[in-house]
Amino acid sequence: MQDNLKRATFVGRILQTILNFWLLVLAIILIVFLGKETYSLIQVLFVNSAQSSSYLLIEGIVIYFLYFEFIALIVKYFQSGYHFPLRYFIYIGITAIIRLIIVDHKDPIDTLIYSGAILILVIALYLANTDRLKRE
Repeated sequence: MQDNLKRATFVGRILQTILNFWLLVLAIILIVFLGKETYSLIQVLFVNSAQSSSYLLIEGIVIYFLYFEFIALIVKYFQSGYHFPLRYFIYIGITAIIRLIIVDHKDPIDTLIYSGAILILVIALYLANTDRLKRE
């Protein structure tokens, strides 16, 4: 029994190390994409200001926040003792749906459904932030 417990602890540590390594690799990749998005936002704002539309600027800003939220999620994972807080996933979902509404707003029924999904996510965020469910 004691041998199985040691073996399970060892396997758990190895898997935790592999997860930590790949999360660091993912964070580096996201930082590179965040830098590229910063460069493209600077181009939209200052270089091509007459040729670009406001939708392109808003879409770029929302994508920038998506990258930033994923990086913040990874940082929070390491800060909170290898735990992903649920509310960060909800923030990312809300931002992704807002980006979808900005990019694809041709059908009003789809936009209404996306808005309902945002409402459900906000309710879930409220529930996740209650004292009973809050972990940190």
